[in-house]
Amino acid sequence: MVKAVTSAARTAPGPDPEQAVRLEPALVRPSRSSRLLATAVRHRADLFIGLLFVLLAGWLTQGLWPAPAQRMLALNPADQTLYEWFLAVDSRALVGDFSLLTNRLNAPDGVNLMTNTTVIALGVLLAPVTMLVGAPVTFALLAAGNLAGTAVAWYLLFTRALRARRLAAGLGAALCGFGPGMVSQSNSHLHMTAQWLVPVIVWLVVRLLRAADPAGTPDGPDRRRMVSSAVWLAAAVTFQVFVGEEVLFLAALTLLVMTVAYAMTDRPLLRRALPTFGGGLMLAAGLALLVLAYPLWYQFAGPQGVSDGMFSPHYFSADLSSWWTISPLSVAGSDASSGLTTGPAEYNTFLGWPLLLVTAACAGWLGRRPLVLACVAGALVMGALSLGPELVISGERTALPGPYALLAGLPVVDGALPMRFGLAVLPLAGTVLTLSMDRALRERGSARWLVPLAVGAALLSVFPAPLPTTDRPALPEFVTAGHWRQCVRPGGVLVPVPTATPKDPWPMRWATAADAEFGMPEGFFIGPYGRGGSATMGTYKRPTSALLADVARRGVPPAIGDEQRRQAARDVRFWGASCVALTDNAPHAATLRQTLEALFGPGTRVADAWTWRF
Repeated sequence: MVKAVTSAARTAPGPDPEQAVRLEPALVRPSRSSRLLATAVRHRADLFIGLLFVLLAGWLTQGLWPAPAQRMLALNPADQTLYEWFLAVDSRALVGDFSLLTNRLNAPDGVNLMTNTTVIALGVLLAPVTMLVGAPVTFALLAAGNLAGTAVAWYLLFTRALRARRLAAGLGAALCGFGPGMVSQSNSHLHMTAQWLVPVIVWLVVRLLRAADPAGTPDGPDRRRMVSSAVWLAAAVTFQVFVGEEVLFLAALTLLVMTVAYAMTDRPLLRRALPTFGGGLMLAAGLALLVLAYPLWYQFAGPQGVSDGMFSPHYFSADLSSWWTISPLSVAGSDASSGLTTGPAEYNTFLGWPLLLVTAACAGWLGRRPLVLACVAGALVMGALSLGPELVISGERTALPGPYALLAGLPVVDGALPMRFGLAVLPLAGTVLTLSMDRALRERGSARWLVPLAVGAALLSVFPAPLPTTDRPALPEFVTAGHWRQCVRPGGVLVPVPTATPKDPWPMRWATAADAEFGMPEGFFIGPYGRGGSATMGTYKRPTSALLADVARRGVPPAIGDEQRRQAARDVRFWGASCVALTDNAPHAATLRQTLEALFGPGTRVADAWTWRF
């Protein structure tokens, strides 16, 4: 009986074992959406902190939303005009119309994009956004995204590399992403606030060091991990060059100082890892140079390139008293302190005395940890270099030389503004605060509440206020409705009256609105028009553009004779102009029209502009 039942069970029809195997993955393998949901639930705290950073960035830039095309930053509108033009030119890569030397400005010579801070990588990545909804929207996204992205990147570094608790990492990362210098640079300096790759570079250097340390693994240095770290480091450095070279320079210099300080406090590690670690860095540098050799040559020695800096380190240096002053762009700040720097986009050193005192106290409490000592050394060196070649205290020059005097005139260094060295102190202070908060949260006793209270109060003292914004001047219908196409040949040159200058770059908004489909003479850029090909801001004006600029400024009609007409004809040929355009909203438009008709004859009315075709 039992045998019969067993035999029947063996021969009875049932599910095919192979079919069961084929069906099993579909039954037990979770769907992609469920896996994403599980990942989100597992990292819900991280996502929440990231969301807070995004909301804070949106709140700080709220004046640009929801209509970026109608609003602009009030404290630095000229640079915003420049960067929106950069983004429009970068977006031309989407249609295959892109070169490191663009002819869309300073016709006919053009502009070297590597010499200028053109955020090429960001412009190309967001080209679809620029083409679809315009450069002002892309600018607003980057203004907010750079702040949030930098804070998120530092948060991930603190939680993953330092194993810090989320609260500690979140507060430290908030200072890195939303500190006074970052908020100040958000006034149109996209190349300085795009620092979200810096924590990645730091992590890759740390990863390379750990792989090179023979004590890290039983089999000695992990050469496979070293090579992968070097390759990724080269990729990150290369990308950062096309985002913001100055940020990369500051990060590299800070890491150099920290590496020396760390090695001096941990000599066994230096002896164990230096040869292999140095080899890994050389591999990364070599790989990066393979890609960057031509762009860097183009920047310094190519057409319209410059090899020197144009900004005086004596002027762009930090006032010593600014370090213990709260930024005017912080909620607790005052406009009375704005005279301690060159402008609202350069409050790089305004950390305030509460934050300085708490950071110093935390560093002392943490003791002689190598990382803490390295951060302190980096902060002291970069802070000292920010003071420039001559110490200035409360607006008074002391005639005392600053540490920067030792570096002045060195290649590459003279292209960086001394006061921006202070930006490197933010992530170093953020690291110290993160380590102290993490230690306090792990301990019992008074430190568990005293340290978070002190850190929170220090961060509240520099809590930023929303960036001031204003209404954007309306563009002429001649541009917005595309009427300019009636007088400009495809890829041709349009001459606005008056022409754009570094102080008044507003006509460049015409080209931005047209996705940089036409070129313009002169403009706002860095070029080799100084003595001996040295760097200058903008170029010299042609006689005709100088004459028209004078009319626009004073409203006085000039005497026009045959010589002026011949010169105007020569200048138009020099520019390769298709069309000269005068819109109704130009200053002293009636007098300018009278002057242009004396130079070129009767104009043609197109929408809200008078035009002269050639």
